[in-house]
Amino acid sequence: MDLKELYRDVILDHNKRPRNFGRIEPCDTHAEGHNPLCGDRLTVWLRLKDDRIEDVRFEGKGCAISTASASLMTEAVKGKDIPAVQSLYGRIHSLLTQQDAVPDASLGKLAALSGVREFPARVKCASLCWHTLNAALERSAAPVSTE
Repeated sequence: MDLKELYRDVILDHNKRPRNFGRIEPCDTHAEGHNPLCGDRLTVWLRLKDDRIEDVRFEGKGCAISTASASLMTEAVKGKDIPAVQSLYGRIHSLLTQQDAVPDASLGKLAALSGVREFPARVKCASLCWHTLNAALERSAAPVSTE
């Protein structure tokens, strides 16, 4: 399967059946994100244990890319320690914004997000959840905006 097929299949699957969708009650921290350009809105909730993301969920309304990216992100970060999540955040940011960034096998399904680069206006859709996750980890009270 080539990367374009993977992109299409993964985005469609995670948009139709988002993983980890819903609230966490009680949660340790959460953050809200908004992409005013296309109207995507989401909230990311985290439950932390020591330096690890014990549970992560998201809720909101957005386009297929935004929803799929949030679903993929929650699967990827659940159970990881915060330094590993911050490292992954940097790798995904590069993958979405640098034309020469090559996804490596360790990214698994997240590699499909590299297909978003072909649609520059949609990069903010794919990155909104990652910026919102970062704000939740930093316990930032200000809503995240991709503008």
